Amino acid sequence: MAMTIHVDIVSAERAIHSGLATMVFAPGEMGELGIAPRHTALITRLRPGEVRVEKENGEMEHFYVSGGMLEVQPNIVTVLADTAVRAHDLDEAAAAEAKRRAEDALAGKAADFQYAQAQAELAEAVAQLRAIERLRKTKVS
Repeated sequence: MAMTIHVDIVSAERAIHSGLATMVFAPGEMGELGIAPRHTALITRLRPGEVRVEKENGEMEHFYVSGGMLEVQPNIVTVLADTAVRAHDLDEAAAAEAKRRAEDALAGKAADFQYAQAQAELAEAVAQLRAIERLRKTKVS
């Protein structure tokens, strides 16, 4: 039997996932994190991106988070996000449209505040599209 770690993924609206995993991958502020059972304690901010949870049977579950916090204890990982969605529930057309709107806003560079907001929206849209693409690749494999 493989060693496991308990994983909770929670958004502002509801709990998205709770269960055991052999490995968790998350988009940390300074780069991607790989968290295994008995990982040292850690708290860090998350960038918009994909959280992957490897289950005991080797199956990988994919989630999109808009950012948030990650807390790691030796036997539990908690992801607290403003928005968290199962990757297969993401709307690719809506993400592509959001990306297009953000790129248009960045091209205009009307005001610093709008520019920063457009950059953040672009980062989220690109992260959603990457999560969709990675999920699509794993289904093909």
